[in-house]
Amino acid sequence: MALSIRAATRSTSSLRQFRTSAFAGRNFTTRSTARCLYPKTQAVSSNARSIRMFSCSHVVRDQTQTAPNAKAYLESGVIKGAKNPVDVKKVLVIGSGGLSIGQAGEFDYSGSQALKALKEAGVASVLINPNIATIQTAHVLSDEVYYLPVTPEYVTYVIERERPDGIFLTFGGQTALNLGVQMERMGIFERYGVKVLGTSIKTLETSEDRDLFAKALGEINIPIAQSIAVSTVDEALEAARGIGYPIIVRAAYALGGLGSGFANNEEELRNMSARSLTLSPQILVEKSLKGWKELEYEVVRDASNNCITVCNMENFDPLGIHTGDSIVVAPSQTLSDEEYHMLRSAAIKIVRHLGVVGECNVQYALQPDGLDYRVIEVNARLSRSSALASKATGYPLAYTAAKIGLGHTLPELPNAVTKTTTANFEPSLDYVVTKIPRWDLAKFQHVKRDIGSAMKSVGEVMAIGRTFEESIQKAIRQVDPRFIGFQGDKFDDLDYELANPTDRRWLAVGQAMLHENYTVDRIHDLTKIDKWFLHKLQNIVDCTHELEDIGSLFGVQKELMSKAKKLGFSDRQIAKAVGCSEDEVRARRKNFGITPFVKRIDTLAAEFPANTNYLYVSKNISFLPRYKLPFPISKVSIEIKRDPRLVGGLKRRTCRTKVSFRNNTINAPSLWKRLPYGNQTLWISSSPLLLLFHLHNNNNDNLRPPPPAAVLCYFNSWYSSTLSSIPGITGPTDLDVDLERKSALIIAHCGIDD
Repeated sequence: MALSIRAATRSTSSLRQFRTSAFAGRNFTTRSTARCLYPKTQAVSSNARSIRMFSCSHVVRDQTQTAPNAKAYLESGVIKGAKNPVDVKKVLVIGSGGLSIGQAGEFDYSGSQALKALKEAGVASVLINPNIATIQTAHVLSDEVYYLPVTPEYVTYVIERERPDGIFLTFGGQTALNLGVQMERMGIFERYGVKVLGTSIKTLETSEDRDLFAKALGEINIPIAQSIAVSTVDEALEAARGIGYPIIVRAAYALGGLGSGFANNEEELRNMSARSLTLSPQILVEKSLKGWKELEYEVVRDASNNCITVCNMENFDPLGIHTGDSIVVAPSQTLSDEEYHMLRSAAIKIVRHLGVVGECNVQYALQPDGLDYRVIEVNARLSRSSALASKATGYPLAYTAAKIGLGHTLPELPNAVTKTTTANFEPSLDYVVTKIPRWDLAKFQHVKRDIGSAMKSVGEVMAIGRTFEESIQKAIRQVDPRFIGFQGDKFDDLDYELANPTDRRWLAVGQAMLHENYTVDRIHDLTKIDKWFLHKLQNIVDCTHELEDIGSLFGVQKELMSKAKKLGFSDRQIAKAVGCSEDEVRARRKNFGITPFVKRIDTLAAEFPANTNYLYVSKNISFLPRYKLPFPISKVSIEIKRDPRLVGGLKRRTCRTKVSFRNNTINAPSLWKRLPYGNQTLWISSSPLLLLFHLHNNNNDNLRPPPPAAVLCYFNSWYSSTLSSIPGITGPTDLDVDLERKSALIIAHCGIDD
């Protein structure tokens, strides 16, 4: 149904910025935004004229045609309970176990959503997860919690004790997936009559076994890189002779690219394959496509074959760097409409052929200057990218996948975020999302800082802006408080640093553009980063130099101040460029009337009414109305009953500030709701891996970096008289001094030393 309506439309979209002259040779078309699946209305009158996007001509609209009413559609009874629900009374949910690189807080988020869906359905839940630093192990979510190792022996013990009817394997990362495949081969599920809910074991095996995967895609003529699955070093060397160097080695059933890497000769391959075979019984020797674009599509399918693509994402870095270690942009910015639809159609074809039931992730390599592409892999489970896609679009992927596993179809499910549309639609984005990884390699001595196909990052941050420039600058400030925006750093050999990626690559690009006068073409030749991204970064560089040339705050007029803000410049960044204080820049900006606007992330690009508390802030939308809070606000601190409380949240996951602090943060809004005041809460964070966005514990969730300037922005916007610093996080306590100067009442000082 979804496909027939969208056959010629493109949904996961952004109001794309105009291309630079460097792309005059390519045809880019605008994307139409997503439409909800409403019943057909009466035919449009022949007198009504068609509307052309970006047209300036006067349009006469048909006044007799009424706009679709989302609320009335939902209340009409079209959406009902599952027609064919899975008959289960108790379900076992497998957690991901202890945190590791590539498998961290995102699976706490996905597992918690599965438990939430089970509780709503009246199905008893049993959780196995030894990680105490998770929200899902709280008894408010699951009926029974077992702090036991995620191994066949212990899981079998729990099955014998609890006798569940079904089991969820796709919400615990690679650990749960490998466990399920192993227990199926042991015959445990059949012995105890346990149904695997959602994607079947057969599909999971096909997606993970490199040889089976290659054969499955060959059946539907989907291209993959030339490859051979092997299980010994000698077989790997023989396969490489037939394929030709350079090659990449990929390990089956591996997490975060573990055991993978590139080899340019026989000696490198011998060492790499020997190491990879100690981690996995099977490896894939594959032709290297290093330098191609890397993209991902998040796809949802139900058992009735309804299938949609929720989000597509594009790596800032070319193929060769693990997605978890690459800057990622959503939606894709450099694809033509033809390229987008080609990959979207292939993703849906793959997911239907494999028989995925729930959510999955399809990764592609795309030729930079043509339409040739290859499928890299398919994750037939919730992944790290799924958490990012869910937060980027506002579409609750994990929750929807859990409902599908219980027998619901997409048309039967309302969107849990908007509450005015069904889940059978593809989100529209009128903003740009940028994710930047966080590494802590500097904390370890003699560690190699290069990044490649094996993931090394320990966390990530996500920023939202109206343009790519604004989005990436906000993300840079979030990833480390030392950074003020797009900037550079000193390197001994800058060309080598650009050609050989490390965790400091974006700093090398900034150094080359800001201080060494490298051209876009030269940087592209060294890095293979798409020129579109580099031209956008050049806009930031040009504005920086313009501010530096003025050299005085009083020389910065409103037009330039507005331009800098639209490009994502912070007050501190502008102050450094013109040689003044941050407070002086803030005062001058406010005199110009340039203040932030708060917008909803509603999955609909504001096409239809939506009721969501998921927000972001931008100074690049002065032509749009401000978001209005759903409750009155007192402008003075005397009447505190209706003043929202600003809750400081965890910014990014590092080696010392991890998911355990979410327990502190998530309980604070719940406590305040039970107080006699009826307090409203406002939660600020920048990590896309956190659960808090979808638990609906807060009245307003804001994806925003929490340095002093950002929190002061909220403090001024909401007129809050109270701020709470959450125990265990240095960030909010660092803000206390700055905020007390602004007359904010700090009601909790419980931070630990860092």
